[in-house]
Amino acid sequence: MNYYFPIKHLHVTAVTLSIILFVIRAYWSVTGSALLQHRLVRILPHVVDTVLLTCGVILAAMIGPEQPWILTKIVLLIAYIGVGTYAIKRGRTPRTRLIAALCAVAIFAYIVGVALSKSPASWFA
Repeated sequence: MNYYFPIKHLHVTAVTLSIILFVIRAYWSVTGSALLQHRLVRILPHVVDTVLLTCGVILAAMIGPEQPWILTKIVLLIAYIGVGTYAIKRGRTPRTRLIAALCAVAIFAYIVGVALSKSPASWFA
């Protein structure tokens, strides 16, 4: 039985939830909201991202991880995580966190373009 499409659907669902949760958390970080400290807000994004990454690894293994566009997604994912940490936690000022959040969303959009076009050029392919 081919599990590619159910895994891909779960991956895309997790991608959608992940960016929604990131934007909400980044907004709360920039505005200094106490909601950012809520237990569910601290745990749920990690659960969603674990599902996202697990599905991504499985899909990459099914497709063949040596594809240039998959390698591009991996490199950009590392950049997204790094910049995202500044947007949520490490940025010292609200302005720094806002700039980091905007950069992270731009990286995320580029990753989506890479996934849809199956090209490292993303939306520019």
